[in-house]
Amino acid sequence: MRCKLIVLTLLVLLIGAAAGQGKDIAITIYNNNLGLVKDVRSLEFKKGLNILDFNDVASQIDATSVNFRCLDDKDVAMLEQNYLYDLVSTEALLKRYLGQKIEIIAEDDRHYAGELLSYDGRNVILNETGGSVVMVALAKVADYKFPTLPDGLILKPTLRWQIDSPAAGAKKCEVSYLTNGINWQADYVAVVSEDDANLDLAGWVTINNTSGATYENAKLKLVAGDVHRVTGGARAEMDLKAAPMSRSAGQPQFEEESFFEYHLYALNRPATLSDKEIKQLSLFPTTRAKAKKIFLFDSQQSGYYRGGGDDKTKIQVNLEFENSEKAGLGMPLPKGKLRVYKEDSQKALQFIGEDLIDHTPKDEKVRVYLGDAFDITGTRLQTNVENLGKDRRRETYEIKLKNHKKEDIVVTVVEHPWGWREWEIRNNSHPFKKIDNYKVEFEVEVKSDSEATVTYVIQYF
Repeated sequence: MRCKLIVLTLLVLLIGAAAGQGKDIAITIYNNNLGLVKDVRSLEFKKGLNILDFNDVASQIDATSVNFRCLDDKDVAMLEQNYLYDLVSTEALLKRYLGQKIEIIAEDDRHYAGELLSYDGRNVILNETGGSVVMVALAKVADYKFPTLPDGLILKPTLRWQIDSPAAGAKKCEVSYLTNGINWQADYVAVVSEDDANLDLAGWVTINNTSGATYENAKLKLVAGDVHRVTGGARAEMDLKAAPMSRSAGQPQFEEESFFEYHLYALNRPATLSDKEIKQLSLFPTTRAKAKKIFLFDSQQSGYYRGGGDDKTKIQVNLEFENSEKAGLGMPLPKGKLRVYKEDSQKALQFIGEDLIDHTPKDEKVRVYLGDAFDITGTRLQTNVENLGKDRRRETYEIKLKNHKKEDIVVTVVEHPWGWREWEIRNNSHPFKKIDNYKVEFEVEVKSDSEATVTYVIQYF
């Protein structure tokens, strides 16, 4: 069915005064599908009671969040607010014109005119002037003609106010409100050096605006942090598969500052966010940082918990860097997806993995899981268990690591004791570091084309 052209003859003016000129828009966007819009306009008032229509608001506005204040006259008071969202559409017009006369033009250019008796998802039924009843399939309708725009239908979502003004004249007013349907996320692109010792990192902001409004030349701010909301709605997620963007140069476009328990990123120039648009902005220019490739053997990641049989576990490949000025960064990083690339022998960039990073303060480490090693294997075996009486137990473990690569490597072996009980590691073949009561790490050097074995005994008291 081809698209139908709705021909409207508008003979009625919209009620209320125009909402003024000279808009000044600012919008703050949060990570959880939420935006705070601040709209400053010059509104024309008469003395006494005014009925004003404030349009061009987001169709996903939370009408209960509207805050109005007159900047030029604190005595201007809002008495009543109505949110009008019954927008002009084919269905809305047909509903309003039940029992009234309309005209239909079919695809074969036949004209039908008469009283609208019924409509559904398949047919329109008219009582024609001569008394006959005609049924026109919606698939055959080319155009509708309605004589007027019924009362109550509007062209755009509108806030209609009753406002009391002590004096006439133009006054600057600020309206702020929350809206759903607008979200942002950070996306990062990293290119690793040939020796895996450095990476070039670029940060991008991706904004998805489906709020039902366009914000022209807006002052844009982004809030990074987990802001609590009382809502039953699902969070909007964006998953944008993109090739590595070109490296940005120059000064950062965003200025970062701490705000309450969050971080605020303010764009240093106006930006237009069109409705139903995805916009990407550079968060910071490409920055070189020191990196470290980490091979991680963690049997718990494979779903294994504890048992007496062999557990062949993949060796995870991780990339780690520090978010510090000394390492080349130092800006608090909003959570987002980090995609990693590397040049092959012919200098062509190849995708080598991606991971999500959480909100990361400065001077904290970022570890990104990229995939599993091809030429490194690990096997974990529980070789002995001794029950030593009530609440006492001794276990012995053996972890074998095989390196089939041409270079020596270091594998970080992660073990997870029963942290809710007191424990002690004894007779360990390699030094370990206690991360917390539930995790210890062994740093194990494995020579090229050889293997290394880690053994230890853990006793629970």
